Amino acid sequence: MRIDIVSGLPKILSSPLNNSILKRAKKSKKVQILTHDLRKFAHDKHKTIDDTPYGGGAGMILKPEPIFECIERLTKKRTYDEIIYLTADGEQFNQLIANELSLKKNIILICGHYKGIDERVRESLVTREISLGDYVLTGGELAALVVVDAVVRLIPGIISDSESLLTDSFQDGLLDAPNYTRPPEYRGSKVPEVLLSGDHKKIAAWRNQQRLKRTKERRPDLLK
Repeated sequence: MRIDIVSGLPKILSSPLNNSILKRAKKSKKVQILTHDLRKFAHDKHKTIDDTPYGGGAGMILKPEPIFECIERLTKKRTYDEIIYLTADGEQFNQLIANELSLKKNIILICGHYKGIDERVRESLVTREISLGDYVLTGGELAALVVVDAVVRLIPGIISDSESLLTDSFQDGLLDAPNYTRPPEYRGSKVPEVLLSGDHKKIAAWRNQQRLKRTKERRPDLLK
C-alpha cells in the first residue's frame, strides 16, 4: 500500500510517521508513506500557498495551483483509489472506513489549513472527504495521522497478533471488554476470577457479556 500526504506543514508529520507501528510498517515495506510539501509547488519567491478569500471575511484559504500541480504530478505516475481531503464537514471517520481504506492500493490525503482549501480542488480532484468529528483542528495534518495510523495497523502482517485486531472496539460494532494483566491483585483490586480460570468458553462468554454491557452504558447508539 502507498499513502501520499499533501501538506503545507510536512514537519508536523515527521515524528509520528517515524515511530512505533508506522515506523515498523514502513521498514517492512508493506506500506509506503510519503509526504509532499505544497511550498515546493508554489511559484513566487515567497513560496506562498495561501491567500485571502474572495468576498471578504476572516481567515486564509489554501490556493488551488500548488495542490493541483502536486496531485497531478502524483497521478501521472500511478492510479489512486482515493484522493481524500481531511475536512470538518466530511463524513465522520470510523472503523468501517478504516477497514475499507486498508484494502486500497494507493491513496492520497490532502491536509487543509487555515479556513480550508479552494473549492475548485474539492470539485475537481477530491474523491472523498473525511472528518474526525464535530470539531475543528488548526490543520489536517493531525487528522491525516489518525487516518494513517488506523488504516496501516489493519494491513496484514503489520501487527503480529492479528487476532487482537478482531476484538478491537468498533470492529464488530461493539466496544471492547475490560482488560487485565499481572499482578492478579493490586491495591486490593482483583482480576475477575473467570479470567484466571483457564476455561476459554467461560472467558469468551464473560467478554461478550462485558462488551454488550459496556456498549449499552457508553455507546447505546452503536446497538441501533
